[in-house]
Amino acid sequence: MIRRVVEAALASKVDETLVVLGWDESPVRKVLADLPCHLVVNREFEKGQSTSLKVGLREVDPETSAVLVLPGDMAEIDSRSIDKVVNSYILDDGAILIAAYKGRHGHPILIDKALFTDIAQITEETYGLKSLIERHKSEIRLVEVDTDTVLRDVDTPEDLYHFTS
Repeated sequence: MIRRVVEAALASKVDETLVVLGWDESPVRKVLADLPCHLVVNREFEKGQSTSLKVGLREVDPETSAVLVLPGDMAEIDSRSIDKVVNSYILDDGAILIAAYKGRHGHPILIDKALFTDIAQITEETYGLKSLIERHKSEIRLVEVDTDTVLRDVDTPEDLYHFTS
């Protein structure tokens, strides 16, 4: 699943693909070993996803104008959907761009450099990235895509069954 997500990112217009590893990192490393992505380890993964965002952000080139957040469980994401979000940012800028299908928020989420300091401050206690999005909801632009795969993640054994069948 993670390989598929990383391959979609690599096939897209993003400049760099950075993967934040946490629990059970060794098998993920092996699965991604031959791909041109940058791997970093979040040693505090047990404290939640916000720590992974912060670890990843610390690894981003200082000249980076935006980051694209794409969870590894978005098993059906495709490069076209990623590119649509990136292209919207290139054409129109914006603080937060969120891939959407029929008005429903999904992934990826693109966040402009102006909010990097805000990302560095998020915690699980304050609901992580959701709190940042809520604080900046007037700055959100939805980017409509033509597939609901931007909404589907794999969180349960049932989700995994549907993905693999």
